[in-house]
Amino acid sequence: MMQTTQSRPDKADEAAACATAIGHFLRTVGTARESDVPFRHWTLDDVIPDAGCEALVAWEPTDGSVAGDTGGRRETRNGARVFVEPEARSRDARLDVMARMFDSPEARSAITALCGVSLDHTALRLELSLDTDGFWLEPHTDIGAKKLTLLIPLSIHPEAEQWGTDLMNADGESVVRSSGRFNTGTLFVPGDDTWHGFARRPIEGLRRGLIVNFVDSTWRATRELAFGPAV
Repeated sequence: MMQTTQSRPDKADEAAACATAIGHFLRTVGTARESDVPFRHWTLDDVIPDAGCEALVAWEPTDGSVAGDTGGRRETRNGARVFVEPEARSRDARLDVMARMFDSPEARSAITALCGVSLDHTALRLELSLDTDGFWLEPHTDIGAKKLTLLIPLSIHPEAEQWGTDLMNADGESVVRSSGRFNTGTLFVPGDDTWHGFARRPIEGLRRGLIVNFVDSTWRATRELAFGPAV
């Protein structure tokens, strides 16, 4: 496994980096664009600061972590999935700063102000998705333990803009395809109508992305969480 590494700065520099990243995210949330087609969601630009993007793009886990056809569900390959968990954060300061940015009280408050969801007593989950040709996702809502979903494409292939998530109706028909443009974001609060997936289509190269979720205390796979379970 090729792992990204970056030595940790001293505490003052680390605090400054976190503050800068948080400010970046607050500006991003402040310019989010809302739509209610086919369900209420927001589009964000330039979500992750450059250093975090660099770390995520450079991260090349084992071949087993790269998925083609998973039968329409990511959980069929749970043992091979990749997360920004404590070990990854300790290995690369850029990943740690990014995780602290998303988990900060300021970021949580900004998200609540944007979409009305309470993130109290939730834990941060960050998954690096790595999809190849043959990959597809069946329609699903994320309803349950996931209290917020933010999907961030990080592909650099020329065709990647066409690899966004399909936002669907209750019949599983794609109504809107979110942008696959690098470092944009599609944010929504999971509910009965938040059907989304990935209609099978050619993927030439690697479809890379960051899946951001805030999950409640019923989430059992605590090894996936950036800072441990919700309290």
